[in-house]
Amino acid sequence: MRIGMSALVAGLLLLRFLPVLPPVWLLWLLPVLGLMLLPFRSYPLAFFLFGLSWAGISAQSALDDRLAPQLDGRTLWLQGQVVGLPDRGDGVVRFQLQQAESRRARLPQLLRLAWYGGPELRAGETWRLAVRLKRPHGLVNPQSFDYEAWLLAQRIGATGTVKSGQLLSAASGPGSWRDGLRQRLLAVDAHGREGALAALVLGDGSGLSVADWRVLQDTGTVHLLVISGQHIGLLAALLYGLIAGLARLGWWPRRWPWLPWACGLAFAGALGYGLLAGFEVPVRRACVMVGLVLLWRWRFRHLGVFLPLLVALVAVLLLEPLASLQPGFWLSFGAVLLLVLIFSGRLGAWPWWQSLGRAQWAMAVGLLPLLLALGLPVSASGPLANLLAVPWVGLAVVPLALLGTLLLPLPWLGEALLWLAGGLLKLLFMLLAQIATWLPAWLPETLPLWAWLLVALGTLLLLLPAGMPLRSLGWILLLPLFYTEVQRPADGQAEVWVLDVGQGLAVLLRTREHALLYDAGPRFGDFDMGERVVLPSLRGLGVAQLDMLLISHADNDHAGGALAIRRGMAVRQVVSGEAAVLPAMLRAEACESGRSWQWDGVRFTTWHWAGATDGNQASCVLLIEAAGERLLLTGDIDSSAERALLDSGLDVRAHWLLAPHHGSRSSSSQALLDAVAPRAALISRGRHNAFGHPHAAVVARYEALFARLYDTVEHGAVRIRLGAFAQGQGLRERARFWREK
Repeated sequence: MRIGMSALVAGLLLLRFLPVLPPVWLLWLLPVLGLMLLPFRSYPLAFFLFGLSWAGISAQSALDDRLAPQLDGRTLWLQGQVVGLPDRGDGVVRFQLQQAESRRARLPQLLRLAWYGGPELRAGETWRLAVRLKRPHGLVNPQSFDYEAWLLAQRIGATGTVKSGQLLSAASGPGSWRDGLRQRLLAVDAHGREGALAALVLGDGSGLSVADWRVLQDTGTVHLLVISGQHIGLLAALLYGLIAGLARLGWWPRRWPWLPWACGLAFAGALGYGLLAGFEVPVRRACVMVGLVLLWRWRFRHLGVFLPLLVALVAVLLLEPLASLQPGFWLSFGAVLLLVLIFSGRLGAWPWWQSLGRAQWAMAVGLLPLLLALGLPVSASGPLANLLAVPWVGLAVVPLALLGTLLLPLPWLGEALLWLAGGLLKLLFMLLAQIATWLPAWLPETLPLWAWLLVALGTLLLLLPAGMPLRSLGWILLLPLFYTEVQRPADGQAEVWVLDVGQGLAVLLRTREHALLYDAGPRFGDFDMGERVVLPSLRGLGVAQLDMLLISHADNDHAGGALAIRRGMAVRQVVSGEAAVLPAMLRAEACESGRSWQWDGVRFTTWHWAGATDGNQASCVLLIEAAGERLLLTGDIDSSAERALLDSGLDVRAHWLLAPHHGSRSSSSQALLDAVAPRAALISRGRHNAFGHPHAAVVARYEALFARLYDTVEHGAVRIRLGAFAQGQGLRERARFWREK
């Protein structure tokens, strides 16, 4: 049975690693082939085919439910019901719409929408909306969150922006009750931690600030404020322990067998907490696991501890095969497996403090290979922070928050308990902030496969019981984590990355021993591309510090992420075409025309128009030459600045040209293109941007020169080996079945 279930899991998990899905006819043929293999006792292969077929059919169904290509970018009137808890921040209301209908087209079952300046929305309301719809699309960079995979895992078939709307019916159903409870929680006095209480009780993290999330990430405690298996399991354990304690004291009725009652009430409590939290995929996964553990405790302990984990894995993947696309799936099952490995088969009982310390040691070491494989930050302070925060939140804050929520109908008791829970959370965040300042999260560069395998083997050895042979060898096997040499360009060559930052610009230029960042991406309210995309990409590429941060000019789409870069990484020098306009803490120097320098055999030259009358014209232009191959970075200069550049006498001939102003109609004049004569052009822009970049006339001018276009919307982040005279490589070209070409 275990072999067959393991084969089924392997087939279900293979979906995560497929570059493309098999044809639909083959997916339906696989279970037939599996049935044909069963009489020949090839049941492991048969179950593997069953799992692969089910996962593939489920994924294809989700892909088929995406917005039709001909509707991409169009505005339609539609009608649907708000589901989940709408999130309002920075004047934007973000929400999901279910079962949307339009007279003009068939729409996906679930939409994720944003309404700028929109009214307060409530879960369960029905609205008629004018929406500009978009097919699922995300930024693709060397080290960043895969938004398209997340959308598919959530079975969201389209995103969109609301232009206007009309409320058709008031809120109704369970969703409206949850929303009303959230409003009640946010209205209580909890020392400013009302949003954190809503996150713990309802799974709604919208009330947590960016600074809160940063502290949680740096200390490895995000799981404590996002309802996960830990919260569900904790409540189940508390209820189970309560019944078991009453039975041990003789206070439980003898006519009622305590064990089935304890297991049943524990599961009912876990299920109720899950429903309160919206019963999203992670919560459903946790409820399944808790239910199987309780069933094992009640009836099937003789079968061992690994079988319930395997059954839970099968159940979760059969219910939602796309769960494997989410990092939380791997981390939750990895954490449970580590705990089983640490605590099963031990001799004697450990004191509670030793058990807690051992668990945190296992999480810190055992999850390291998973975090590296998933490209997630590693918190060096995680064991210490969790040693403090886990009992703090689990044994004090969560019970008080749930009990206070339950007693809210009473005039003062519920609010008093929530006030106390909020005070404990405020104190906890103060302590975590100190720990995060002392030791922030670390995002190591991407490891080659051989180094990752050595690190994984090292962590496995370190988790073995004390006294096991070769256990201390694990420390040595972890050395590639710190000493793996970053692949650097050869002398005289440069590696160029045009990062995918939406409607903005960020270009990394790296020689053998130096690094320069040209622009830092935009910032939209609390969403900072510098922090969310550029910094992780730099660290993932092995860039530990910048010799120069060159901000072409002060517009938000170029300079918005500069402060995040300055805070998150050592920067030796900041230069800008609008140095006086940038924030003082950047300490920027003015860009000078004719300044030239060499790094590792690569020449850099800047140009700045002294007669500029606006920010775009003041852009600092950078010319890079490596082994005779040239790249011209132009910022947002317009045709007037382009003419001034040509009149300056600078030799602007280049093989690669960054299209000025993202391909705007006011730039890329024919005179500039004739003088540069590029063989390829780079366009950094956002999909469906409001400016219409790149303009059709500009694209036509490049095509007339037979210049190949590299567009971040179509190619993702683009890598160029300057000096090798090779074609650029777009990360979107790496096949993923969920990623649109």
